[in-house]
Amino acid sequence: MASERTGPLAHLKVLDLSRIMAAPWATQIFADLGADVIKIERPGVGDDTRSWGPPFLKDSQGGVTKESGYFLSVNRGKRSVTVDMATTEGQEIVRGLARQADIVIENFKAGTLKRYRLDAASLRADNPRLIYCSVTGFGQDGPRKDQAAYDFAIQAMGGLMSVTGERDDKPGGGPQKVGVPIVDLMTGMYAAVAVLAAVAKRDRTGVGDVIDLAMLDVQAAFLANQAMNHLVGGHSPQRGGNRHPNIQPQDVFACADGFFVLAVGNDGQFAKLCEVLGHAEWSSDERFASNAARVRHNPELTALLSGRFMTFNRDDLIARLDVEGVPAAPINSVPQVLNDPQILHREMVRDLPHPKAGSVRHVVSPLRFENAPLEFPRSAPLLGEDTDDALAQLGLGADQIAVLRGKGII
Repeated sequence: MASERTGPLAHLKVLDLSRIMAAPWATQIFADLGADVIKIERPGVGDDTRSWGPPFLKDSQGGVTKESGYFLSVNRGKRSVTVDMATTEGQEIVRGLARQADIVIENFKAGTLKRYRLDAASLRADNPRLIYCSVTGFGQDGPRKDQAAYDFAIQAMGGLMSVTGERDDKPGGGPQKVGVPIVDLMTGMYAAVAVLAAVAKRDRTGVGDVIDLAMLDVQAAFLANQAMNHLVGGHSPQRGGNRHPNIQPQDVFACADGFFVLAVGNDGQFAKLCEVLGHAEWSSDERFASNAARVRHNPELTALLSGRFMTFNRDDLIARLDVEGVPAAPINSVPQVLNDPQILHREMVRDLPHPKAGSVRHVVSPLRFENAPLEFPRSAPLLGEDTDDALAQLGLGADQIAVLRGKGII
């Protein structure tokens, strides 16, 4: 499989000792970019997310498989090898794979893999070029290092839910999580960036590195403007629904037949908005002439805009704003997004081969390279689908593999 790969990372081999979402998101990025990603899973059970359904994939005969939509979303293009890492023989298999790897990514609790001599120091003693990335909830040190963490909990304790959701004094008010596991996804993205930086450094020095990435650190980092609003202004940012804390008007508004998003970003766009609404004078009103003034006088501005928007049909208004270069958009459902003409034109949804279903529709990587176009040769693997092939590459014969399977080690 590895020899057939293309893409800018086709020369790299990744040993994926992770499960759930954060670290697997990073390794899926590597697989999309052409790396050979070997995912280690527990024999007979596999990654927890295999069972996180419904929905489950249907096979080519219409029957329901054990492949959940959740698992399929984060393991595209990988190879699955089953190994019981709690056994001596299983640990030796993983060490053998690590000796052949460029990158190891794991997300066990701090200190767990050291008991098996599968920690960074042990594996890099045999392979100094190895880049070893540990993804945990809280990092390898500090008072919380031994605590388990999930995305939802980190969104809460990391401040994101304090600025997400409607105000407490409004209908539906209260803290809300983001509708996708955003901390997991952002942690995976940071992991991919860190690993690729280490690869670039290794190209110069010949030596790998160890990366310690914590989900809580990531959440604190991508508080972004909200964190700086506090550090600069001294106040504690609050939930404001869909209203932007620094730029106005940016909010969800209602037209006569539905809701839309308005995202004015500068004074020129605001002037164009006012012209479309038939109130050019609003852009020269001292309360609204600059962004800072519009933020200070947001309640008055919102009242004026809301009343005027209700005289328009949504699609007509969005079309007129688009002509004038004023950012506005409908609030699409997931099916509407995946069937949007632009998404279809960009081939963001593709049918990928799957051994049980024949093919599976996937939302693929958004990365595009002129000289190294990405290919997507397979969907997510079946549990243990590539075990025999990977062990053969370690030099194990069919009889040895059969013995390991008989013992339940693979």
